[in-house]
Amino acid sequence: MRSSRRKPTGVARVVFAGVCAWLAILLLVPLLALLVNVTGSLGEVVAALTTREALRALGLSLAVGVACVVLNGIFGVAGAIVLVRQRFAGRRVLDAFVDLPLARSPVMTGLGFLLVFGRSGVLRPALDTLGIQVAFAWPSVLLATLFVTLPFTLREVALVLHEIGDAEEQAASTLGASAWQAFRRVTLPNVRGALVVGATLTAARALGEFGAVLVVGGSIANRTQTATTFIHSAIEERQEPAAYGMALLLAGAAIALLLLLQRDRE
Repeated sequence: MRSSRRKPTGVARVVFAGVCAWLAILLLVPLLALLVNVTGSLGEVVAALTTREALRALGLSLAVGVACVVLNGIFGVAGAIVLVRQRFAGRRVLDAFVDLPLARSPVMTGLGFLLVFGRSGVLRPALDTLGIQVAFAWPSVLLATLFVTLPFTLREVALVLHEIGDAEEQAASTLGASAWQAFRRVTLPNVRGALVVGATLTAARALGEFGAVLVVGGSIANRTQTATTFIHSAIEERQEPAAYGMALLLAGAAIALLLLLQRDRE
């Protein structure tokens, strides 16, 4: 039996080569440039990344990333169930607002949080009374990162819920299962794959967030400086080994997360 595959035409080869070249320019060349610069001054890079400032910045990024994965996992599932399973006035508006972080500049997000929690923010008097500082403290970094990562888990779970429908949940309810039992034994297993995808994308996005956390957090060393703002500060201070090393470390973490996601999908 003859194979149904056709030999690529000249046009197909040109398109393939063009796509490979485009992806190489956007993805591989910058990574290779980072790798070359890091390996060329490996001793300086290691010394720069083991300083207290670098470790604190990386630790804050990791802590915020984990918190975003957990919180967006909880509220992402809840929000997806509300948007897919419930019908109420304003649902379409709320559904559209979920994608706002994808369309809004992170810098605008940071500025918006400053207008709420900053020195002249509308909530500042109440926060001062309670003795709570949000702007230019770690809570602002968490809030800003939660905002930019909000859609990933919610959208993945909502897509799966929409595809599978609610027949299994209705059947469980008919058989006497409570709402919690139906969620735990039917809904949650069905969306587990979507949760993994959403969590992975959330973690990768949280590690790479820069604009919002820079504006609302201020990149204060050993306090609100994340791995990305550490790179910015290192470049400003002409500490290239520190900047290159941290950038390559973040790139490696993002690639590892995406490879694990691809493996899970297979």
